[in-house]
Amino acid sequence: MILLFTDFGAAGPYIGQMRAVLARQAPGIPVIDILSDAPPFDAHASAYLLAAYAKSYPSDSIFLCVVDPGVGGHRAPAILTADGQRFVGPENGLFSQVARQARHAQWSEIGWRPAAGMSATFHGRDLFAPVAAWLAAGSPERAEPKPRPLEQILRSHWPEDLPQICYIDCYGNAVTGLRARAVPEQCGLVVGGQVLTRAVTFSDRQQGEAFWYENANGLVEIAVTQGRADTSLDLAIGHTVRIADPNDSGNAVPR
Repeated sequence: MILLFTDFGAAGPYIGQMRAVLARQAPGIPVIDILSDAPPFDAHASAYLLAAYAKSYPSDSIFLCVVDPGVGGHRAPAILTADGQRFVGPENGLFSQVARQARHAQWSEIGWRPAAGMSATFHGRDLFAPVAAWLAAGSPERAEPKPRPLEQILRSHWPEDLPQICYIDCYGNAVTGLRARAVPEQCGLVVGGQVLTRAVTFSDRQQGEAFWYENANGLVEIAVTQGRADTSLDLAIGHTVRIADPNDSGNAVPR
């Protein structure tokens, strides 16, 4: 299958245009949208989401990923192979966490360019979608891949886990770039002026209570039972969070 991960938004023509290319170049291959509203222009935050979500899909999946504020610039077009999964998109850090968390990873720069030229601003349609389709159809050589050192893609100066809000869903829940396993179960999380304690699920809290929990993709998520964490705690993408230490005080929510 081909899985789409973009910051294009569900509305507008962009995803449809990429889907049309995939249907033409890889007919019969399922195409699934896993995220169409990744943090806009933010390959850094998106990298942590992509690494978490990719684990839910089979090892032979093809990910077509476009969060590309530098489109038309000097970043390389890339194919990353990580534990059997393949990722097609810009080499701007978007694949860094997938590569760092993989047991086996390698990447290549895409050498192919369309003979008729391509848009300066829509490489998702004109470059990345055809390559993803060829990979899915069993013709990777058409991308003219050029192997590159893995170190170039790792972004080793980025943290292993990102202590900030990377995504807010339609319920107002705030997803962070922290893997839950990186936060001791007994520790609180300092968010929006409060120290939130951990819950297993929403029914562990009364209506209106805020807490943090491990979401279905293994990330720390902040929620309010039958409420919106983003408005209750005044949260937005990019806001930092912090693991509480014993000296933290404030409006701690009891376990």
